[in-house]
Amino acid sequence: MERRGVDAYGYIEREGSLGQVQSEFRGLVAAARERIAQAYGRRLHSAYLYGSVPRGTARPGRSGLDLLLALHHEPGADDRDTAEVLARGLDEDFPEIDGVGILLHGKDTLLSEAERYDLGWFLACLCTPLLGADLAEHLPRYRPDGLLARETNGDLAALLPRWRERVREASTPHEYRRLARSYARHLVRTGFTLVMPRWGGWTSDLAESAEVFGRYYPERAAQRRAAASVALDPVPDPAVLRSYVEDLGPWLAEEYAARHGVKTPRQAAEAP
Repeated sequence: MERRGVDAYGYIEREGSLGQVQSEFRGLVAAARERIAQAYGRRLHSAYLYGSVPRGTARPGRSGLDLLLALHHEPGADDRDTAEVLARGLDEDFPEIDGVGILLHGKDTLLSEAERYDLGWFLACLCTPLLGADLAEHLPRYRPDGLLARETNGDLAALLPRWRERVREASTPHEYRRLARSYARHLVRTGFTLVMPRWGGWTSDLAESAEVFGRYYPERAAQRRAAASVALDPVPDPAVLRSYVEDLGPWLAEEYAARHGVKTPRQAAEAP
């Protein structure tokens, strides 16, 4: 499989652009830009798109809109309330999307040394500028190496207890689908970053991520391809969720820690 996502010098290329937004979503993106500016005013430093919409791979009626907002200050309760109202309004007004997710962070956190290889990398490589001055100009270039692998997804073991709790608490098909999509995506992407340094490239495509992983762990390849399918078309099956938190997740966390180590702990104020 040909490596992609890196330039001639081995640095990860920034994915997505406003020019790649499909025609079905351009009105949505324009509305998001206008409403973000109105909602946050001077509090906002910059805004970014990420995910399938700026990559040009969104599916009308099935894909969500993902936004990262960088504030001049660390977000508080009022900022989060504003984000909730903003997300709900966009979701209700634009049937071409299925949900809106908004990440809120202070610009100092995004540029901090602690987040250099996590949130900083995420912004610089996976986010498309929508409003304001691009913070990526203050961040380094990144290679798909072990340091990046550790600091992006080296915390799976710490997440699993809460995942198990949520699976136990879920009781409706909607809850099962929501958790299945979230956990399957996280596991597929973590599986990819496990092998990313050996592959030497970058991809956000879930199917390709699963295929790359399968080259290095053929005994888990079918399981990973199934997770990639669930990530795109979630199923309301609690047995699938239990397999993630009791088998695939624990195995992946152990293998990840053995190969790349554990993500550096963050101070509470800097936690994403």
